[in-house]
Amino acid sequence: MFEDKLLICKECGSEFTFSTSEQEDFSVKGYTNSPGRCGACRESRKARIGKQALISQTRYPSVCAECGSQTTVPFKPLGHKPIYCCNCYGSKKAVNFN
Repeated sequence: MFEDKLLICKECGSEFTFSTSEQEDFSVKGYTNSPGRCGACRESRKARIGKQALISQTRYPSVCAECGSQTTVPFKPLGHKPIYCCNCYGSKKAVNFN
């Protein structure tokens, strides 16, 4: 069903092979497009994006609606939804899945 494809990386311009096993993985995950970057450029991009997210993420102080402890969240609380600390959020999430 799948055959190896030669693709051109849109970042560095090099040719790379989109193997049959990678195509099968993409299909299982529901991806419909072929990758636009070679493996090295994909990893480099993931590392850059991850570092940017860690550096630029502003934290806002808040109080947990469940236990009342001080916590911080990566979004500005508007007051219309409850905010939970990590422990209470994890407990609520576990209860909802059971």
